[in-house]
Amino acid sequence: MRYRTLGGTGIEVSAHCLGTMMFGAVGNPDHEDSVRIIHAALDQGINFVDTADMYSRGESEEIVGKALKGRRDDVVLATKVHFPLDDGTRNRSGNSRRWIVQEVENSLRRLDTDWIDLYQIHRPDYSTDIEETLWVLTDLVSQGKIRAFGCSTFPAEDIVTAYYVAERRGYGKFRTEQPPYSLISRGIERSLLPTTQRLGMGVLTWSPLASGFLSGKVRKDQPVDLTTGRAALTPFRFDPSIPGNAAKFDAVEQLIEVAEGIGCTLPELALAFATTHPAVTSVISGPRTMEQLDGLLKAVDLTLDDATLDRIDEIVPPGTDLYQPDGAWRPPSLTIPTLRRRPAAER
Repeated sequence: MRYRTLGGTGIEVSAHCLGTMMFGAVGNPDHEDSVRIIHAALDQGINFVDTADMYSRGESEEIVGKALKGRRDDVVLATKVHFPLDDGTRNRSGNSRRWIVQEVENSLRRLDTDWIDLYQIHRPDYSTDIEETLWVLTDLVSQGKIRAFGCSTFPAEDIVTAYYVAERRGYGKFRTEQPPYSLISRGIERSLLPTTQRLGMGVLTWSPLASGFLSGKVRKDQPVDLTTGRAALTPFRFDPSIPGNAAKFDAVEQLIEVAEGIGCTLPELALAFATTHPAVTSVISGPRTMEQLDGLLKAVDLTLDDATLDRIDEIVPPGTDLYQPDGAWRPPSLTIPTLRRRPAAER
């Protein structure tokens, strides 16, 4: 297992991070089995575990807490805050001081720990001034409840804004960013990764298998089961009859040829690719079963040569997004028409 320094924190983390989104009701509801998977990952040299308060509404954090009993000092533990855990309850989500102060205590209790190594803001919140968010996170570091803090799926411009607010006000800075990144989702190579490099931030990428699109089970000219798994949640992303999906299926077939040419599977190629970028510190993979964890661990020793990376660039050019991961955040400037259209009377 390779280890890298996390941003400017001095903390060494494994190049592969164990994601725990699939532990709990949403994925694997068997707590004992989930604990065994976590232990197996730690035994193989993974020392970085990432979770979030909203994964199975706190159940994932509880499972992680059980698994780390007696091993806490050897693990770099990361969790996240932002999303609501209850339906329709006011002031129980977002990035406000009020919510973060309350929810960090809940995460500490569920994780059964006295501190969190990396506390991350799960998504931007434009209803809360970034100064308020940085202020409370800085206080939590001073109180010893968290060691460092970062953000997740923030656009480059928001990261830069946060950096200069921290500089001006004397607050702590985001040490990490957690964006989606895969063989067919390379948009962050345009500006996000160069920005994190210039600011000295660590990067934890998620969805290296593009929500299962790079599992090797989604193939061109083969029937796709749209009733289960990720495909059931967002069938429009996986339906081969939709013209816009053709490029994804074509790319997958070519990438499978690349993998076979170097003697590995498509998932192994995908994981090795994500660790290759110099801005990427660690790649998050979220297995649901021991078999899936074994597949993750097979990629640990795989190193891609320049010829292989050049071929990947030909199939999916750098900075190209063929696939938008489930849950990827899009700024209001793109999703709210009135923010990009003058009033009719002024056009």
